[in-house]
Amino acid sequence: MLASIDVQKFNTLIEINTLINSNYSDVRSLLTQILESATRLCEGEASSLLLVNKPEQKLYFEIALGSKGAAVKKYSLNMGEGIAGWVAQHNTSIIVNDVENDSRHLAEISKNIGYPSRTMLAVPMRMKDECVGVIELINKKNGKYFTQDDLEWLEIFANQAALAIQNARSFEKAQEEIHFLQDQIQTDKGYHTLIASSPVILEKLEIIDRVAKTDSSVLILGESGVGKELFAEQIHLKSTRNQGPFVRVNCAALPEGLLESELFGHVKGAFTDAVQNRRGRFEMADGGTIFLDEIGDLPLKLQAKLLRVIQQKSFEKVGSDTTIKVDVRILAATNRDIEALVEKGEFRSDLYYRLNVLPIYIPPLRQRPEDIPELANFFLKKFSRETKKQFDGFSDEAMEIMLSYSWPGNVRELENCIERACVISKDRWIKAEDLLLHNMQHNSAMSEQRNLKNALTVFKKHYIKKVLEENNWNQTEAAKALDIQRTYLSRLLKELDIVNPKE
Repeated sequence: MLASIDVQKFNTLIEINTLINSNYSDVRSLLTQILESATRLCEGEASSLLLVNKPEQKLYFEIALGSKGAAVKKYSLNMGEGIAGWVAQHNTSIIVNDVENDSRHLAEISKNIGYPSRTMLAVPMRMKDECVGVIELINKKNGKYFTQDDLEWLEIFANQAALAIQNARSFEKAQEEIHFLQDQIQTDKGYHTLIASSPVILEKLEIIDRVAKTDSSVLILGESGVGKELFAEQIHLKSTRNQGPFVRVNCAALPEGLLESELFGHVKGAFTDAVQNRRGRFEMADGGTIFLDEIGDLPLKLQAKLLRVIQQKSFEKVGSDTTIKVDVRILAATNRDIEALVEKGEFRSDLYYRLNVLPIYIPPLRQRPEDIPELANFFLKKFSRETKKQFDGFSDEAMEIMLSYSWPGNVRELENCIERACVISKDRWIKAEDLLLHNMQHNSAMSEQRNLKNALTVFKKHYIKKVLEENNWNQTEAAKALDIQRTYLSRLLKELDIVNPKE
């Protein structure tokens, strides 16, 4: 126990404890303050706070104080390496007052940065009796030795640091739950979450803020899978029409005959299967926004009718002469070179100019790698819930592979990749081998086809069929083996068209 109560140290601890219980937003600043206080009060010349990376079995310098602090932060330690690594491995505090002659000392770092270590005090930061980091003080001032009293005080400061980390993590988890519930509300309404941190996408969002206030048509351009629909949703949600409907139409998903009826509706008897009157998507979108995805695939006949809707805000249902007036804002998107289609006569120039009032180009994922970590973690949380698995994150190697990969299928491919990794992973950390990206070609057209279609459908279909066969096609047992919900497995079977050959 402490030989005596130092009033200055005691008051410092009270101040820090107050901060811990009032401020979770900037945990790094709080940890820095804890380390500064501990260093000053225990009379150290320099100090470091290292955090344990459990999956890698390494310690990284999170904070380093002193004249060589910046140089120290370039290094890392393996678990058990150096005095700090020994403390982390054994979860035990230590005083070393003759560092140079201690076999555990890693002299290489001191030599490289030009800062000799004479004395050292190192204590573990514990969370539920598990070492999550180490605080070390180097060289007590005036050539003095560190004492048992210093060690006991530093252990108290280390406990405060661990508490700060624990509270910050709890706060972060609570915020994640709030965001998840908010996202779920939007999802229930048919909307998606738009994740972005790259400057180029943040710039696009600023443009959307301005565009949303108008009623002008917007043409969203970009490769397949970049998230054009999400940007269309943001325009609608930020517009004055956000209380009205947001109606989606994929112009490439339906044949011409059905598409006209889908867009404009029909009356009973208009064609063989028209057994009753039906409202079209434009009528449904009245007072709101309609999003025409894959507009480049719209047949020429319907292009003329669409042009009239834009110009006159009116149309007729299939099989009817009655004109219907609507108040609809039109958003369109395509992954095709629409100007080339105009030159070929496959897309009306007058319609193109009407749609292209406010064009927005969404760059592919390979041109905005800053978004990859945030998107990957978002999808990890999403599929963690769906697969009922707990994940702590991605290993550094896995993240490096994702950052170096070209993602020809863009955000959609990334989402599929993370879903696949969550299904097959048997660890709390997603590792490089779980991603199944290392054998894929990065930069060819064949890569896009193989990544999207083969990696997701072929591999996942093969893997699930194998598990089903091993469990005699008992879906309940197969779901247990895959460690996912039975309902989620049923959805996958439908999506992947997996059928029991015995049935």
